[in-house]
Amino acid sequence: MDKRILSILSRQFPTETAAATEIINLQAILSLPKGTEHFLTDIHGEDEQFLHVLKNGSGTVKRKVDAVIGSSKPHSYRKRLTTLIYYPREKLELIKKEIAISPEEMTNWYMETLRDLVAVVKKVSCKYTRSKVRRAIPEEYRYVVEELITEKEEVYDKERYYNEILSSIVSIGMADEVIVTLCNLIQRLVVDHLHIIGDIYDRGPGPHIIMDTLCDYHSVDIVWGNHDVVWMGAYCGNPACIANVIRMSVRYGNLSVLEDGYGINLLPLAAFAMKVYENSDLSRFHLKENNRGEFFDLEKIESQMYKAISIMQFKAEGQVIKRNSDFEMDDQLLLDKIDFAEREVKVGDRKYPMLDCDFPTVNPDSPYEFTPEEAKVMAQLVQGFMNSEKLRRHIRLLYEKGSMYKAYNGNLLYHGCVPLNEDGSFKHSRVGGHDTYGRAMYDLLESYARKAFYSAYGTHDQMKGGDVLWYLWCGPKSPSYGRSKMTTFERLFIEDKETHTEVKDPYYRYIENDEEVASNILREFGLDDERSHIINGHVPVETRKGQTPIKAGGKVLIIDGGFSKAYHAKTGIAGYTLAIDSHGMWLVEHEQFESKEAAVINETDIVSDTLTVENFDRRMYVEDTDNGRRLREEINELKELLKAYRRGEI
Repeated sequence: MDKRILSILSRQFPTETAAATEIINLQAILSLPKGTEHFLTDIHGEDEQFLHVLKNGSGTVKRKVDAVIGSSKPHSYRKRLTTLIYYPREKLELIKKEIAISPEEMTNWYMETLRDLVAVVKKVSCKYTRSKVRRAIPEEYRYVVEELITEKEEVYDKERYYNEILSSIVSIGMADEVIVTLCNLIQRLVVDHLHIIGDIYDRGPGPHIIMDTLCDYHSVDIVWGNHDVVWMGAYCGNPACIANVIRMSVRYGNLSVLEDGYGINLLPLAAFAMKVYENSDLSRFHLKENNRGEFFDLEKIESQMYKAISIMQFKAEGQVIKRNSDFEMDDQLLLDKIDFAEREVKVGDRKYPMLDCDFPTVNPDSPYEFTPEEAKVMAQLVQGFMNSEKLRRHIRLLYEKGSMYKAYNGNLLYHGCVPLNEDGSFKHSRVGGHDTYGRAMYDLLESYARKAFYSAYGTHDQMKGGDVLWYLWCGPKSPSYGRSKMTTFERLFIEDKETHTEVKDPYYRYIENDEEVASNILREFGLDDERSHIINGHVPVETRKGQTPIKAGGKVLIIDGGFSKAYHAKTGIAGYTLAIDSHGMWLVEHEQFESKEAAVINETDIVSDTLTVENFDRRMYVEDTDNGRRLREEINELKELLKAYRRGEI
């Protein structure tokens, strides 16, 4: 090994003993069971359901409670204990009101609950080193919790020893805080690593709450979905992305996400819309649904905002298409195809009557040019998005923890698809002027997406990066989108449903049953096609129609079952999630989530069914993981350092 590298390594491990101790530590870690990975996708702003699934680990907490307590206590007790683990403070208050008949009964409940929580903590912490568990415990309770969960071989009467600790906790009034600490510790340790496979944003009321949670999560990676990249583009100041984000927010009744969640001032847009669209036809601009899942018409001002931002969107998108011939999207330029006199628009080779062509800001001679008023509003919106500190923090997380795809522990994670031709071969793209397909296409598009954030604002690279983020949102060969086109204009203004069709990429047909295509994709990304899986989101699995999330002979797992309330009627469930531990991998089907309050009061969980995908032929250990390979490399480097110390070279 290069002596310079050894010299740098010696700064961290300055003695022979330090290097040897670290080798022993890393070798021991390799022999620990593999931690649990938790996979979620297509969350779409449903913060309460997301937080509940995060707390229950897709049923992992319940499995641990059942494993520890088993049938020694009734189902009702175990159900209450798991609810306490999910929502410790809220459930504690209810329980104390229910059972606090006498101090003695309360003491007995505290003692029993503390014992059981300690037992569960011991169960979920067994896969971790003592130092990792210690770091997960709040400092003020570290000593007490460590005493409770650590075996004391030197203590003869262990039961008496632990009972004394528990009695002291209760008698001095610390029981509530210790219970909360133990419950939070279980939530923290039950999942070692979280994967989000895209679409955190849009539709639901709380994407900013979800992002706040992810910013503080102990170990997470994120694959970008098309609903994420459009927000990334909006923060980076791309007008087409900004218009799309605002249009979707107003359509789903979630303007509060922008205004209250991110502090973006929409008053200039509202004032402009009220003035320009005061007497305009608004019949096509009603709210799809609000964040409570109820359908109703927008108030007039919101209808005006909806129409104003939609027209600005079509103009901004036209500008993007015109300056990026490599996107090959000229067929989606429709404002210049409107015949205002005949009230019709040409789409492809046909002309269609328009349901509304009352567009006071569209100049038929230059339809994609903003009016001076629109340009001023858009400039203010660009500043609003780019100056939002919270949005910056959240978008930075998407860049730092996120990517277009992820190969992790032998599995391939991506949101949408790997674009394919009709014959199942990889579809080629010339976005960016390079002929790419498969993995190279993903890598090239990601490189442009990163330039939007990391290049200086207004430079060619930054602007091209912003345009590529918009392309990833809706482009015909975008792996994040996976459809021929996005027919927003047609759905708003043309009655003929033939024009509303968004043809899915052939990928979605092939992955149903074609194992060879799935194997080709895995090999393209450098993975073992015999043992690896593709873990995919984006397209809801319609369980109600008999669809299954397991595709291509088990090689592909589609885990979008419809977290979003907008999809519940279509899918019949409220989402799939996936978990992989040292024994195997299983899919979890979730019931619709009513509310946090209902979960606390009624002790309702949302795991309705568990489907085993694979039982490993042997237990998996850290040495079998990507992290294990990195640790072995570190061990080899440290062994070289140890030799250098012993030879007197350092």
